[in-house]
Amino acid sequence: MSTLSFDPRACTLCPRMCRADRTKAAGRCRMPETPVLARAALHRWEEPPLSGTRGAGTVFFSGCSLGCVFCQNYEISQEDKGKAVTPDRLRAIFFELIHAGAHNIDLVNPSHYAHVVLEALSDPLPVPVVWNSGGYDRVETLRALEGKVQIYLPDYKYPDEAGARRYSGAADYPETARRAITEMVRQTGPYALDGDGLLTRGVVIRHLLLPGRLARAKEVMDWVASAFPPKTVLFSLMSQYLPWGRAADFPEIDRRLRKSEVRAAADYMANLGLEGYAQGPEAAQADYIPAFDLSGV
Repeated sequence: MSTLSFDPRACTLCPRMCRADRTKAAGRCRMPETPVLARAALHRWEEPPLSGTRGAGTVFFSGCSLGCVFCQNYEISQEDKGKAVTPDRLRAIFFELIHAGAHNIDLVNPSHYAHVVLEALSDPLPVPVVWNSGGYDRVETLRALEGKVQIYLPDYKYPDEAGARRYSGAADYPETARRAITEMVRQTGPYALDGDGLLTRGVVIRHLLLPGRLARAKEVMDWVASAFPPKTVLFSLMSQYLPWGRAADFPEIDRRLRKSEVRAAADYMANLGLEGYAQGPEAAQADYIPAFDLSGV
């Protein structure tokens, strides 16, 4: 474990390393140094070992340093809807969710608030903490979280620089995400489930299948299968893509997935022997996108 170096006037928490003055809500994330939240509520649509029977205690942070053009949380990740809270209020929210029955505290898009998360987790929680990120994390920042986070839920969005540059303006994403995920696995070790099938520690790697990018999804799965021995990580193949955000500006992804794409990706995952979860075409519904109405904030 290492300490976290955070200068609010020259932020380097995320791989953008923009050195922005967060006291003025500057930088790629456009967020102040104090947390801004859009929703805190039980959520039953995460992977089964996270949602369980009562739901994950999701805390949605506003702003984002990655900025995917198709983000289904576009309203908060790039339009910055949310409400500022204090670190003490953030920790109080954690306990409100736990008292409501949350199986875990699921921090959604927390990368630009690592310093606040560390403060809020200065004392351990009675349930696992989930770091639910886009996979665009600095290893140096992740190391400071060791022992505070029990479960990592990163995306591995793009295995190619061209796709990462076009859809997220981050050509360094593939290498950055691979290094981050490797660090996450180092911290948690192989995944572990309790007697109720709930995840107590480990890494679940997500990949959102994008239209016309089946070959890239296979590259992602190939890397996961080759990088980690069996029984080490879980893989989540997501087919919930909808043309959202600024997808209309990118004609090649301005459509829903074809059933043939979803089926071929799931078959490839099965043939590789990857353990985990694969969504069907029915997952592509706007009803599954939470209402960012400041509930629980």
